[in-house]
Amino acid sequence: MKYILMMSHRKSQTEGIATWPHKDIQAHIAFMMGFEQGLRASGELVSAEGLAFPDQAILVRAGMNGEPVTDGVFPETKEFLAGYWIVDVENPEQAHAIAARAFRCAGVLAALR
Repeated sequence: MKYILMMSHRKSQTEGIATWPHKDIQAHIAFMMGFEQGLRASGELVSAEGLAFPDQAILVRAGMNGEPVTDGVFPETKEFLAGYWIVDVENPEQAHAIAARAFRCAGVLAALR
């Protein structure tokens, strides 16, 4: 069964990433790379992507003639989707365990300080 594990962040967490100590940024990147490598090695990873920050996001709809019409940035929210993993595992409990491991990411922990 495939599950999507979505990583969401508070806007305030990502706006502060530039202020993290260099060692925290390095630890965050190392964790994410190791986490993905582990999922690949186990055969559980189907797909994973990080997404752009909210200030780069826009809403797009089709105009009367099918042309793209942009409508500014996403609505104001406290959280945004930062990235995702799609995993293929036997049951929901395995997906939950993987999601919990992702949450232990150094970047998430640093942002919660």
